[in-house]
Amino acid sequence: MNIVAATDFSTRSNRALRQAGLLVRSPDAKLHLVHVVDEDQPTELVRIEEREAQRMLVEQIAAMPELQNIHCYPIVVKGHPFDGILRTAAAVDADLVVMGAHRKQFLRDIFTGTTIERVIRGGKYPVLMVNNEAQRQYERVLVPTDLSNTSADAIRIGLSAGFLRDDRTSLLHAFSAMGKARLKTTGADPSIVRRYVENERERAMEELSKFLVANGFDTRPWSLRVTEGVPTQVIARAVAEEQPDLLLMGTHGRTGLFRTFIGSVTEETLRSVDVDVLAVPPLSH
Repeated sequence: MNIVAATDFSTRSNRALRQAGLLVRSPDAKLHLVHVVDEDQPTELVRIEEREAQRMLVEQIAAMPELQNIHCYPIVVKGHPFDGILRTAAAVDADLVVMGAHRKQFLRDIFTGTTIERVIRGGKYPVLMVNNEAQRQYERVLVPTDLSNTSADAIRIGLSAGFLRDDRTSLLHAFSAMGKARLKTTGADPSIVRRYVENERERAMEELSKFLVANGFDTRPWSLRVTEGVPTQVIARAVAEEQPDLLLMGTHGRTGLFRTFIGSVTEETLRSVDVDVLAVPPLSH
């Protein structure tokens, strides 16, 4: 497994490095620590920053307990942060990119939410955004799904990386009861409205069941949660109630009248939640 961990030497990115180190489980796995130096400055200053960054990376590898006894490679590149990260990931054929959470105050466009979103949008690599302290094992994982191929891909990546435990994984599907508002405005009895919403919930649960069977996930004892509402709001409520350690999401999903584009859902979730998020792009089929 090849992991790229991006760092700007901040507390946020140090947490990401520790988490990346704990994800290295096999003896042949490699962890590439990358720092991007802004090249839009005098040449001599760029050289100084490159040397200093290389020194600091080597010191981090030596001092951080989570990075001991694993294959670590310090890398310093020049350019814009998201571009440097993606070039490094391509060069080492990364299986995963790990980054610290976005800054709450945007003082500089380095390792902000925008940078993370650009890495996700611009690459073909699963990206783990680390919000919390490093964890050896994600105990509770919440998987929002729109029943698309990309959602299935995200689950497969989660399984292959060892993130999903059968007894502590919850699948979340948001559905929209399109006729609910019209029923209310026409003065329908509340019991009729409730019955309609419940029928839509049952239909959504049937779709979720078919999705699990079609992708070979039906034998796993995961918890299933089908909730009416806007996906981002449904996810936020589920996070507050279940308090997962990790959100695992596909980056693109169904579009059209009846489905919310999960790419935008993923980006809004990245900006709003305080848990770790693994964003998985579509796999080649």
